[in-house]
Amino acid sequence: MVGKNGKHPGVDGSRYAIHPDPNVGQLKGALLKDIARSVYVYRVDCGGCNGCEIEIFASITPLFDVERFGIKVVSSPRHADVLVYTGAMTRSMRIPALRAYHAAPEPKICVAYGACGSSGGIFHDLYCVWGGADKVVPVDVYIPGCPPTPGATIYGFAMALGLLGQKMKAVHHVQQDGEHSQIRYPELPSRLRVEIERESRRMAGYLHGKKIANSFLDLLVAHQADGAGKVEQEIQAYLSQQDDPRLTEIFTSLQQIYQAERK
Repeated sequence: MVGKNGKHPGVDGSRYAIHPDPNVGQLKGALLKDIARSVYVYRVDCGGCNGCEIEIFASITPLFDVERFGIKVVSSPRHADVLVYTGAMTRSMRIPALRAYHAAPEPKICVAYGACGSSGGIFHDLYCVWGGADKVVPVDVYIPGCPPTPGATIYGFAMALGLLGQKMKAVHHVQQDGEHSQIRYPELPSRLRVEIERESRRMAGYLHGKKIANSFLDLLVAHQADGAGKVEQEIQAYLSQQDDPRLTEIFTSLQQIYQAERK
């Protein structure tokens, strides 16, 4: 569209004028302050309506041009610094989502994108949905919205890159001579710990199975000195608070292993 004077509307200071945002320069500086190269983003579609994908694609078009901030979308998680999880985390996508997470090199940032990616959205209570991305992978940044606008997308990526800089500068502990790592739950027999964790992961998967096993072992360590009856009582109290039939099924199987070990 061209104005009466042959110029584009806004160039002459009309009401359509495009005034550069002074924060844009600060945002770009924040993005590139700690990382002297482009940042690569990989998107993982976990099961949504594709509304978030449309907004992500809009943010990389020339209108918003997220690449001017050094943010580039890549086609493989092996090249990614940032993983963007869109859509509710469906059960069929849990394993592919974990594979993408493990394929990305460290340090990496996980972004839960949109209402569905953050909490499961309107699909949160479906039988085939785990919830948001944080139910499966550790999430560093949440970008809310249904769907988020390209502006919110760019701001969320800026936050992610700030966290990425922190992770890149993290101080790692160096093990000294004679220093040994402490075994978790030393009060319990090693065979019992292994069997409980193995069974929990078999029934609930690698990540959630580990969390469930830790919850069960925490209860054992806290109350085993009070006797098997007290342990059983605390487990039932814990399950009544969670109100999760699947968790109850897994805990029942773990209790059988514990009871067999005590005999």
